[in-house]
Formats: sequence, structure tokens, C-alpha cells
Amino acid sequence: MKIDASLSDDIGVTQADAARIESSGYAGAWTAETKHDPFLQSLQAAMATETLTVGTAIVVAFGRSPMTLANAGYDLALYSRGRFVLGLGSQIKPHIERRFSMPWSNPAARMRELILATRAIWAAWHDGVKLDFRGDFYSHTLMTPFFTPEPHEFGPPPVYLAGVGEKMTEVAGEVADGFFVHPFTTMRYLEKVTIPALLRGRAKAGKGGLDGFVINGPSFVTIGRTEDDLATAIRGTKTRIAFYGSTPAYRQVLEIHGWGDAQDELNTLSKQGRWDDMADVITDEMLHEFSIVGTPAEVGPKLVAKVNKAYERITFYSGYNAEPSLWADLLAATK
Repeated sequence: MKIDASLSDDIGVTQADAARIESSGYAGAWTAETKHDPFLQSLQAAMATETLTVGTAIVVAFGRSPMTLANAGYDLALYSRGRFVLGLGSQIKPHIERRFSMPWSNPAARMRELILATRAIWAAWHDGVKLDFRGDFYSHTLMTPFFTPEPHEFGPPPVYLAGVGEKMTEVAGEVADGFFVHPFTTMRYLEKVTIPALLRGRAKAGKGGLDGFVINGPSFVTIGRTEDDLATAIRGTKTRIAFYGSTPAYRQVLEIHGWGDAQDELNTLSKQGRWDDMADVITDEMLHEFSIVGTPAEVGPKLVAKVNKAYERITFYSGYNAEPSLWADLLAATK
């Protein structure tokens, strides 16, 4: 299992941050689309490193067209010398319509077609196949030599897709090369819902099992050396779990544990703007389902034992600020 890290959302330190992540012994570095363009950060990270896998986790797919995704992905595969991963996610309807001013409809079906369209564009560029993609949501039928990138030795990047619900997870199994497990996932949900959905998608594509398919998970960890530090970390983790739990689309994760009522309460508090009160809804039982809690020396081996059989890559995920040496100690404890 490979251990990755997340790049800082401070775009001014991306190159230094990526170099530090590589020298610290991490296998990969991921950037999320929050305050900055993740493709720009991915480029900076690739420029500052030699062996590190670099990727987006995630870029908002529905905020772009297949052509813009194809351009960025193909260029970054070249600039990184084959180390780039195009990680996609759907975001939710309010953000797509009100933040990006883009259309929203049938997200799983749209995502499937978006990925297939992106691959068709890459096939036109890399393999010389005539571009003639006609779908329900996207149509790409024009590609002239002036706008066609030169083929390069690294080819198109792998595509990973993020999801929680069964339909989007099936799409990942069918048309993607890997899957980002949402941090708001428990092992019970992974085993009962996520893995079966991925396998159904793989079967649709005529592929048996998950061989060659990468399951990648940001995994909650709650660490501290002192009781006070750990209490702060626990509060931060509960706050982040509560934030995700307030989203109706993630209700099924709570329901599989019999915690559906907590989703109602969290959603109500979020609409009232009572963000500070939401962490109190998350019980210690919930905390320990989502996260491993303790000192770095305690959490490291427990984390490996928990996810090693299901995940090929993981990223430490936290909802609080911790001193850098804690993460170094945690990484060492996973070896």
C-alpha cells in the first residue's frame, strides 16, 4: 500500500511543498479544487519533483467540458513524464449550477459519458482515431491538425473517479482506472456498498475483479501526543465528520450503521448556521468508525491493518491543524 500526501492549498508554496513531500518518503501528492486551479498546482508539483505521483483529488468535472479536461490531462501527462493522474469528481448540484453556472442532470450518466468523451478525444490525438463522439450530454466531432497535440510517449493519464453513491461508484468501475473512496466512508460501507458497486461496473466493462484497478482513499486519522492535543484533534475530526454528514447525498453512509436520525439533525443545524454545534452530534462510536484515534505510533499500524487489504493507496486526512512532525511520525509508524 502506498501512502500519499495532500498539497497545501497555498499556491505560493506548491513547489516547495511537493519537494518536501517527495523527500519525506511519500509516494504521491494530491491537490483538490478548492481555492485554486488544481491543474496549475499539479504542474508546479510535477516541476519540483522527480518520482512523485501527482494528481487531482479532485477536479470538478462538471465545471469543465471533456475537451478542456483532455487538454489539461494530456499536457500534464507529458510534463510529469507519466506521473500525472486525472482525478475527477462531480461536486453537488448547487455548486455546479450556482458556483460554476454549468448544467446539472443525471450525474452518474453524465459522468460516464464525460469520461468516455475525454477518452475519445485522447484516442484522436494519441492514436489517430477520427473524432466522432456523439452522446446525450456531449458531442465532439471536429478536430483539425492545427488543434491536435503531438502524440507523446507517455500517453493519456489514468483517470480516477470519486464517488459515494452506488450509481457513481458503478460508473467508476466501468470507465475509470481507479476510485477515490470518500473520507466520509466506513469499512462497513466500503465492504457492503462500494466494493460490490465497483465490481458491477467492472463486469459491465467485461472485466473481472479489481485487478489493475486502483482504490485510493483519503482516510481520517486523529493523532496527538498529549491529551490536550488529542482532544483538539478529536474535536476537529468530529467537526469534519459532521460537515460531511449534513449533506443529504451522504446519508446512506450513516444509515448503514443505523445513524440516519443524525443526518436529519446535522442537516437542520447546518441550515441554521449552527456549525459549532454540529460536532456534538458525532458520538465517540461514530468517531471510531470513521477514524483511528491515538498517538502516531498507535495509529500507524492500526491504519495499515484496517485498510491494507482494500486500498492500494491512502492519504492521511484530518480536520484539524497538526504540527508537521506528527505526520512524519505517523508515516514512519506505517512502515
